[in-house]
Amino acid sequence: MELTLLGTGAPEGLPLSGCPCAACATALGDAARAATALLVDGVLLLDLTPGAAFAAARAGHSLGGVRQVLLSHPHDGPAVEVPAGLPQPGRVADGRELALLTGHRVRAVAMDAPGTGYEVTGPDGERLLYLPPGGAPAGIEGNGSAAGGERIPYEMVVADVVGRPDGLARLRAAGAVGPTTDVVAVHIGHEVPPGRELTRRLAAAGARAVPDGTTLVVGAYEDVPDVPRRTLVVGGARSGKSVEAERRLESFPEVLYVATGGTRNGDTEWAQRVSLHRERRPGSWRTAETCDLVPLLAQDGPALLIDCLSLWLTHVMDEVKAWDDAEWAGGGERELRARVAELADAVRATRRTVVAVSNEVGSGIVPATASGRRYRDELGRLNAAFAAECEHVLLVVAGQALPLRG
Repeated sequence: MELTLLGTGAPEGLPLSGCPCAACATALGDAARAATALLVDGVLLLDLTPGAAFAAARAGHSLGGVRQVLLSHPHDGPAVEVPAGLPQPGRVADGRELALLTGHRVRAVAMDAPGTGYEVTGPDGERLLYLPPGGAPAGIEGNGSAAGGERIPYEMVVADVVGRPDGLARLRAAGAVGPTTDVVAVHIGHEVPPGRELTRRLAAAGARAVPDGTTLVVGAYEDVPDVPRRTLVVGGARSGKSVEAERRLESFPEVLYVATGGTRNGDTEWAQRVSLHRERRPGSWRTAETCDLVPLLAQDGPALLIDCLSLWLTHVMDEVKAWDDAEWAGGGERELRARVAELADAVRATRRTVVAVSNEVGSGIVPATASGRRYRDELGRLNAAFAAECEHVLLVVAGQALPLRG
């Protein structure tokens, strides 16, 4: 089954007309995107958009053979003119199946937002799932299953990965997206700057984007981005490092958020920080407030988001009495080094997906106190030891993530 993406952009396209934002200003050439429309084997058109016939011609195709046009979402604005010879666009009721004379079958998938998803099965059995902008599956019952009850992953999923990463998480949880599923992002707007930043964010979710006019073969092996298993995100205060770390796990079906800061009873400013973090997290994530990281890394389980190593270090330095010069010289330093090495070994051995956050404090003013300098130095050593065991290391500055490794 062959799929041509006549457009890959948000319903308003990219760049937005008259929008002065940086993403729109740089959406030139291949980064410019028309509203998303998909042509399947030249016979099925999913979403009719302005200029679809010209887009097909530019891609070396014709809409002359289209036998069915289906809409996936409400189309705001003036009605789109139907090119001569095309059937009138329609929709399939949720859960219903439409059979084409060409051997294609289309089943409508219910969404949690206005719109309809479409599961398309080709004449040879390849399966494609297309989801509308801003929507995630409300239920994916009916997706084929193998003997023994295991769900068979789709060969390709075309969806709003940027806007609804939780939809991808639901599909993964249901077994509808597997390691070999080619996840292609569409409905791309100006929320993420085009180019390397878009590629980086999608790769963290195991997805990719292609230019308008690209033709893909459903079921053919593609170099699907490997989701990194261990990532360290470092940055200064209010740099956006926690947001970046959380974003990297939005498409995961389960996440255990490991908060190392504790509750700090009576500290209202800290309580407000904790509350803001909790409000940002998806409702499916669980939270554990602990600094006992080594056993968690040794266990099997969902992805871990550790926020943050800086507070873990403070806790351990308290335990080994590192702030007292005599205790530090009498064995505290040796014990701290052993604890850091134990944590690094656990990161190396873990089979879980891990994203950890830490502060970068070594580039600022030299602390005025000996204890402050000691903490700065030990955090630098901890960050270096942890980063050595990670496939990806990111430095976040002013909300921008700069890859240092991976």
